[in-house]
Amino acid sequence: MSVSKSPAPESAATGSNKQRVLIFDTTLRDGEQCPGATMTFEEKLEVAELLDTMGVDIIEAGFPAASDGDFESVAEIARRGRNAVIAGLSRTALADIDRCGEAIKPARRGRIHTFISTSPLHMSVKLGMTPEQVLQASIDAVTRARRYTDDVEWSAEDATRTEIDFLCRIVEAAIKAGATTINLPDTVGYATPQEYQAMFETVRARVPNSDKAIFSVHCHNDLGMAVANSLAGVAGGARQIECTINGIGERAGNAALEEIVMAMRTRADVLPYETGIETPMLNRASKLVSAVTSFPVQYNKAIVGRNAFAHESGIHQHGMLKSALTYEIMTPESVGVSKTSLVMGKHSGRAAFREKLKEMGYELGENALNDAFRRFKDLADRKKIVYDEDIAALVDDEIVNAHDRIKVVALTVIAGTGGPQSAALTLEIDGEKKVTQATGNGPVDAIFNAIHALAPHEATLELYQVHAVTGGTDAQAEVSVRLAEGGQSVVGKGADPDTLVASARAYVTALNKLMVKRTRGRPEERQAV
Repeated sequence: MSVSKSPAPESAATGSNKQRVLIFDTTLRDGEQCPGATMTFEEKLEVAELLDTMGVDIIEAGFPAASDGDFESVAEIARRGRNAVIAGLSRTALADIDRCGEAIKPARRGRIHTFISTSPLHMSVKLGMTPEQVLQASIDAVTRARRYTDDVEWSAEDATRTEIDFLCRIVEAAIKAGATTINLPDTVGYATPQEYQAMFETVRARVPNSDKAIFSVHCHNDLGMAVANSLAGVAGGARQIECTINGIGERAGNAALEEIVMAMRTRADVLPYETGIETPMLNRASKLVSAVTSFPVQYNKAIVGRNAFAHESGIHQHGMLKSALTYEIMTPESVGVSKTSLVMGKHSGRAAFREKLKEMGYELGENALNDAFRRFKDLADRKKIVYDEDIAALVDDEIVNAHDRIKVVALTVIAGTGGPQSAALTLEIDGEKKVTQATGNGPVDAIFNAIHALAPHEATLELYQVHAVTGGTDAQAEVSVRLAEGGQSVVGKGADPDTLVASARAYVTALNKLMVKRTRGRPEERQAV
């Protein structure tokens, strides 16, 4: 048996009157189950490293039994982990437990997180099991997991729609079998804060061995109450919160890590809890997850949205000039956002560009920096003012496409009322440059036909969408393309002042993602907690 120990909230006391709450990040597992958000092996490692650095207590790295790719990523994250506990998710099937145990084996501290449905609806319709069978499966799974680690988490899927008597009974059995963390998730985002808090209070009061485990919350956002419910669960005695960066996750998503952490920090007067998160890294984490998943962060998103610290109203601006406290309840710096925005243009040098990237939460290697700076200078030559959003778009594009097998090298398009529209395209495919010319029903169709000629595929175009990154006629265009193949769909994005170039980049980005999926194979169907 491993000697890894479950992190105890009490062990992180700082001498204050605040109680320690553990942050369990499931961006790489529940977040990746969000349709279209699949990450590559390298992207998962990059996200995991940042989560570990920023102070996340437990990183749920994946679902090892779902696919060989998931197993490999969990094992490698476990091998590289420095501070955080590395967890793998598992159903109660014993083969799943064994697979999970093998995946976390390299970790300095590893956890097996096993789950089973406990609500009458899920037990009868989804599992086809009786309550007694579910209870025994839970005992068997926890007992089996203890062979690999003494840090075992057990979850009651759909806990908020579970009969309270059965919930208390099965929680008691799971703790007796050796579970050190008990998770009572609001799997379908059904509960209200008052109900969720009461559930934890009732279970902890009625289960005689409840003091032997840490209780955890895991809330989905179907009714927009995931963060409120998570904090209510903590008020009810939970000391672990399961959440994701940017709140990504299945359906309407999960509770957002950044919102939970900053709520505790900002409203310490009514939320006497603390975490180990380095909050100045929140903006950087948000941007990284957004870049690797191609999921944009809504402009008015709390904490990390583009407008979170923006003031356009004259009344607000007047107040801000007097004191930032008039309209800001936290400082931009506290979440890694620069208060002052540098105006970047064609006369800016490399040092200023590097500093600007740091302010925006990016840290690029030398080669990536050189490529980003080159694209910035090209953009600055074509635009009077380069805004933060322009820089974010081109750098995100650089990060996402850094390891692509197919890259756009050159594009010339002939279009007009006379027709026919044609595109002369040069692609670099696995290091080899290939050239072709194609026609189409419009310039975009011609470009996509040219790409198909150089990189044949069976994918279907499901979505083509264009929006301006900033205002003005010289604004960068950001194009989104969704391709579907073999029952799977991916989204690619591209940004450029030339909409047609952005279109080519977006299509190629999506095509590269499909190639990664083909290489790794189709994952087995995953179940949600």
